[in-house]
Amino acid sequence: MLFTQEVLERIAAGDVDLAFRRWRRPAVRPGTTLRTAVGVLAVEAVDAVDEDDVSDQDARRAGYADRALLLADQRPGADRTLYRVTLRPAGDDPRVRLRQDTDLTAAELDDIAAALARMDARSSHGPWTTATLELIAAHPAVRAADLAARAGRERLPFKADVRKLKERGLTESLDVGYRLSPRGRLVLDHVRRRTD
Repeated sequence: MLFTQEVLERIAAGDVDLAFRRWRRPAVRPGTTLRTAVGVLAVEAVDAVDEDDVSDQDARRAGYADRALLLADQRPGADRTLYRVTLRPAGDDPRVRLRQDTDLTAAELDDIAAALARMDARSSHGPWTTATLELIAAHPAVRAADLAARAGRERLPFKADVRKLKERGLTESLDVGYRLSPRGRLVLDHVRRRTD
């Protein structure tokens, strides 16, 4: 589920606790957690609802001024069902803490480097982890499409690979492009020393 930054901030503040989506089938289930720019959100309930059952109060709880605006913002389609999703803040994104963690031993750095090497070995397009870290280090805040072109890759597969690095706390997304996290800079320096 995607949210605007304004809605995310209102969820974090406790002003918004519902979302409405028109889906062919639910994209989330109760118990799902979503990592967002304001932390982790927990999905508490997912209920199919009829448009007539959506009130102005529901709309305000979802960040809209009224039900008409909420309903106008939904995807059209007779094959879609309207779902009400109940949300709550569930803590900080663990990747944020991981990105800042640079208190690593040489053995831990070796383990991370080995994990990156395994990712390279499994890749259908050859080794990419170090090259991608180097590219982001050299070109922070550059659009993903431009970085992908520099790497000679398609944008979406490139972004998918960057997300794998983000999961390990090595990169962070910016409004435009990416940058290495403190942990990512430390790991890249370690990998460089190993290959010198």
